[in-house]
Amino acid sequence: MHSTALIDHWAEQATTLLRELIAIPSLSREEDAATTHLQKFLQARGATVHRVKNNLWTCNKVFDPSKFTVLLNSHVDTVKANKDWTRDPHGADVVEGKIYGLGSNDAGASLVCYAMVFLHFMDRLDLPFNLIYAPTAEEEISGADGIVALLPELPRIDAALVGEPTEMQMATAEKGLMVLRCTALGRSGHAARNEGLNAIDIAMKDIAWLHSYQFDKVSTALGPVKMTTTIINAGTQHNVVPDRCEFTVDVRTTDAYTNEQTLNIIEQHLSSQISDVSKRLQPSHISENHVLVRAARRLSMETYGSPTLSDQALLSMPSVKIGPGSSSRSHTADEFVYEQEIRGGVAGLIRLVTTVMELLNNGNEEGEDA
Repeated sequence: MHSTALIDHWAEQATTLLRELIAIPSLSREEDAATTHLQKFLQARGATVHRVKNNLWTCNKVFDPSKFTVLLNSHVDTVKANKDWTRDPHGADVVEGKIYGLGSNDAGASLVCYAMVFLHFMDRLDLPFNLIYAPTAEEEISGADGIVALLPELPRIDAALVGEPTEMQMATAEKGLMVLRCTALGRSGHAARNEGLNAIDIAMKDIAWLHSYQFDKVSTALGPVKMTTTIINAGTQHNVVPDRCEFTVDVRTTDAYTNEQTLNIIEQHLSSQISDVSKRLQPSHISENHVLVRAARRLSMETYGSPTLSDQALLSMPSVKIGPGSSSRSHTADEFVYEQEIRGGVAGLIRLVTTVMELLNNGNEEGEDA
């Protein structure tokens, strides 16, 4: 299979690369230096690397357009370090088996493990599929210059592995997101007299419906659609009945409905006007018969539905989310990943890709059972 020495080699390379990337600030829209470093790393190891803005892609040496093609994707960008950090966010300190640094867990660990998996298989002549490794930008802000800008430049993709901290469990479904900007319209008047129509009252009724409504369909993998009011603003002074009340609603959608269907149901029940809503971050779900899921089952890998958003929401092909690290550490002060998690990520992902290779070699060219 894969020797301990070989896994140790890739894990050591991954750890070194991760520490180098942590030392390079790579906030969303500011990934240029980190992307360049990763580009040079891949090129030095024989990969032919293409660049689109701050996104890279490279494919295995013997690429056959007629074969099943698997995308390995994770992101280079990070959020800003919050004020509670007690360490240098770019220090890349290693203490008691922990690698500290901004982006170490989300999603640097996945980024470097996916790079090693790609390099491990890059020169193979017997692959029954194509592999494309694509480290991308602007994931943390779902930006237009991230994976959305790269996808049109790629060959046809049949399935994708998206690297995020999932503790090496496989997320076979992911909730989508809509952010609704709502405005309740009333009529101003003096608060001391029975005048006007209070926009806050209208908004409160709508918010009460949002928090109590239960959609008819519930996703097996992701549970119910979740709607949460997160921002509200109204009024100018204490004695004036407000004629406007603006509020924002975070809607986590599931594969039971498209985002368009979910929005249509909401619009039918609210008195407030809804504006400035994006429907592009769709929920996802992959068939239980897909080769990626069957490979996970063969390896006794845990599967689950993820409540958190990733670039998976911007992919149209079947995809899963998997990587080392823990989602609970993402965006936290003194973020870290265990060195052992890096090794486990490299080993686990190589096993997963190898198992996909075995399944496809058994005649499953389409990725799903007939």
